Amino acid sequence: MPPQGLIVAVLAVAGLCSSFMFSLVVPIQARLPELLNASRDDTAWVVTATLLAAAVTTPIAGRLGDMYGKRRIVLVLLAVMVIGSVIAALSPGIIGIIVGRALQGAVVGVVPLGISILRDVLHGNRIDSAIALISATLGVGGALGLPISAVVADRADWHVLFWISAAMGTVVFVLVLLIVPVSVLRTGGRFDYLGAAGLAAGLLAVLLAVSRGSLWGWTSPLTLGLIAAGLVVLVVWGWYQLRTREPLLDLRVAARRPVLLTNLASVAMGFALFSSQVSYPQMLELPLATGVGFGLSLLAASFVVMPSGLVMMVLSPLSGRMARAVGPRVLLVAGSVSLVLAYGFSLFWATEVWQLVVANILIGFGIGFGYAAMPMLIMRSVPPSETGASNGLNALSRSLGTSLAGAIVGAVLAALSQPFGDIQAPTAAAFQASFALGIGAAVVALVLALLIPTRSAEQHPSLPR
Repeated sequence: MPPQGLIVAVLAVAGLCSSFMFSLVVPIQARLPELLNASRDDTAWVVTATLLAAAVTTPIAGRLGDMYGKRRIVLVLLAVMVIGSVIAALSPGIIGIIVGRALQGAVVGVVPLGISILRDVLHGNRIDSAIALISATLGVGGALGLPISAVVADRADWHVLFWISAAMGTVVFVLVLLIVPVSVLRTGGRFDYLGAAGLAAGLLAVLLAVSRGSLWGWTSPLTLGLIAAGLVVLVVWGWYQLRTREPLLDLRVAARRPVLLTNLASVAMGFALFSSQVSYPQMLELPLATGVGFGLSLLAASFVVMPSGLVMMVLSPLSGRMARAVGPRVLLVAGSVSLVLAYGFSLFWATEVWQLVVANILIGFGIGFGYAAMPMLIMRSVPPSETGASNGLNALSRSLGTSLAGAIVGAVLAALSQPFGDIQAPTAAAFQASFALGIGAAVVALVLALLIPTRSAEQHPSLPR
């Protein structure tokens, strides 16, 4: 077997590649209508398609990894991302770009699968630090990838972004193939195709309504109908999962108190993270004349928010040691408190660029500790045969939080805006409201973290303490 440190490094690079997909098109997002000769409503699908594909693929890929080998499914997801990148790179029109971006979204399942691989192949005293590192890539990739994408988009043809992602995916595919060992722990039985279809249909309906609700209208028949239909499908899906012999997800395991509370805290933590990614860049890039903006370019703004990713990277080895010393629950509590402080600081001090840098550093601490703790809590509470699916469900919970933040915070900023020249600029009250939402989500995560039992009879006896 290759050195364990090398295995961790390869999986960390895979995680960075995965999270980079979300910031890949941010620098050209505003220019997409012009570049693709399409309406702004249509080009919004370039982002929405990735979000939907990631949410649907992640829990399903986790179950497939438990059954057929986690490394094998990681390789499949990376191959799908490369194919999507090439399709987008060769496409002059919007249809090809949307298809390519949807295929790119599938690679998000690499992170929870990578975390599950660590449990299978690492020695017990190295697992926590390695999990913290892989978890950190979810934030680090986006924070560091944004300035890279901005530089490329500014100095080269925008298609180069997709060629870069294709090259990254190819390199990571080869590294995983050569270095990551084959998973020997498998779950028997047959794959639950009906359960996968039901979960996909329910999630697509709900997330589509959430992501497009501000455009269609939150009270429109289409939005309300999709939400209602999606919830009905998910309820029926849950009923079916509890009664089938070989379910896609074992909901009885997911209902264990530590697992359920951790996943609910993940939704709140994801909301708190993405609230900052929606509000801070807008504030930094708005013209000075608006009275609330700083007039920075996208590249300069990305350097202001980048410290959060750097903090997450530095924290990852520390998080693992702290988890062994005090337990992952304490890390989740500390992360939630740091997020409360970050948004509380912004409520009172957000008139200088350095103040937003401070807030983003605090967010880096919050997400670094929180994202490191959540998979540790999950894996201490589920049997080894369920780690892929359970980590996939936890990743889905974070995705639900980010989706809700994108929709709700975006709607608040749009509603509390006023005309400025030829643009609609959010007011100071709009940003205050977005920071208040961030605090609210962080408080919810904190309360849920405090309710997670430190030691539970529900924990699987074979799990490391």
